[in-house]
Amino acid sequence: MNKAQTLKRKLGSPKPFLSVARHTEDIPSQISINPNLNWKDINWKKVEKSVFKLQKLIYRASSRGEFRKMHRYQKLLLKSYYARLLAVRRVTQHNQGKKTAGIDGIKNLPPMQRFNLVNLLSSRHLKASPTRRVWIPKPGKDEKRPLGIPTMYDRALQALVKLGMEPEWEARFEPKSYGFRPGRSTHDAIEAIFDSIKNKPKYVLDADISKCFDRINHDALLGNIGQSPYRRLIKQWLKSGVLDNNQFLESVEGTPQGGVISPQKRKHRPARNGRVFKQIR
Repeated sequence: MNKAQTLKRKLGSPKPFLSVARHTEDIPSQISINPNLNWKDINWKKVEKSVFKLQKLIYRASSRGEFRKMHRYQKLLLKSYYARLLAVRRVTQHNQGKKTAGIDGIKNLPPMQRFNLVNLLSSRHLKASPTRRVWIPKPGKDEKRPLGIPTMYDRALQALVKLGMEPEWEARFEPKSYGFRPGRSTHDAIEAIFDSIKNKPKYVLDADISKCFDRINHDALLGNIGQSPYRRLIKQWLKSGVLDNNQFLESVEGTPQGGVISPQKRKHRPARNGRVFKQIR
């Protein structure tokens, strides 16, 4: 049995697999943590508040250089039931890619199967699967850019890892860094540039690094991550390869663009933004 079939079986998939969520009783199966809980009845404010408390602890430990303590908090978040609920909600309800399937063919999970996915994240017995590559036309150009679509399981696990990594690196980033950060936008960068040049003229350097994310060195990236509890998972995603027109291509360099934790993925609204982290030092 291949990975896609294994994942469908673990999610309790009916035959044929449900590709459209149905508003039925939404009763979770026996594999769920709480068989009496409906997805629609979850107190999401309580879930986000609980996860944010752990993120605050990670941020503080990172900003103070207490890396052992930070790693303990990150492990707690990885095991947190609330964090797993939030991760699954983001990839199955909030992200625009929820209707796009990876090599597993899974999309639009019904509520009861979301519970199964939450429970599946606690075991993490499945290894990373290859991403399905699709080619997206660039606006106004004849070129196409590659987009990697992970499996639903990998997307949820990436969202869980992202919840623990964002506060760690938010504490380390430069204060004037605005790219790929929660709570930052182009308007913030424009405002910072205006404040910097309004009193006297300055030079502005514009650089376009060709195919930057397609050529990132894996060893250098993993070296920056250090002894993170997420290191093994990140290495798996970097080395998982891609499936392009049913042809497997090994990943030697670069990051898969299109996943939840990829540099270009900024579709959902984060639970708390970077400015909040700045206020809890």
